[in-house]
Amino acid sequence: MAKIKIRPLDDRVVVQPVDAESTTAGGIVLPDSAREKPQRGTVLAVGPGKLLDNGNRGTLSVAVGDVVIYGKYGGSEVEVDGQDVKILRESDILAKVLA
Repeated sequence: MAKIKIRPLDDRVVVQPVDAESTTAGGIVLPDSAREKPQRGTVLAVGPGKLLDNGNRGTLSVAVGDVVIYGKYGGSEVEVDGQDVKILRESDILAKVLA
């Protein structure tokens, strides 16, 4: 996992999506247009947490290195240091994958 030069704000999380499958279980090669958008990725950076009404910061339930599942169309896709990453709010993350 490479270091990334980006620091998300508030409750945002930077995720590197896993590559979409290029072949089916039966061995058929899929073109780029037919591949499913990935919904799983590795957390590369996390923000400091959402600012609460009392002035404290809320803690995030994900950490760098966690593998997460997120909504198909959630977040924003950006390129940072030559890598395509997604910047999501913590609320866009549906689950954390346990090893």
